[in-house]
Amino acid sequence: MVGKPVIKGTRLTVAYILNLLAHGATSAEILAEYDGLTQEDMQACMLFAARTLENTTFMPLVAERAPIPNPDGLADGARV
Repeated sequence: MVGKPVIKGTRLTVAYILNLLAHGATSAEILAEYDGLTQEDMQACMLFAARTLENTTFMPLVAERAPIPNPDGLADGARV
């Protein structure tokens, strides 16, 4: 928890709440489980994530295929 953003007045990290949501928990379920947590806290977690990702550059990973050797020993497309 050291250095991680937490929800004010709790020991719950933003990442923990986002992880619960990502794994299918609803806001209502989370609010029922954690006393003192508010809908505004949930929205603040999502806003934090959105703002954090705003300045992130994503680069697509492209898989390159190695050429498949021709069993004839000829260049691809060459005919005898």
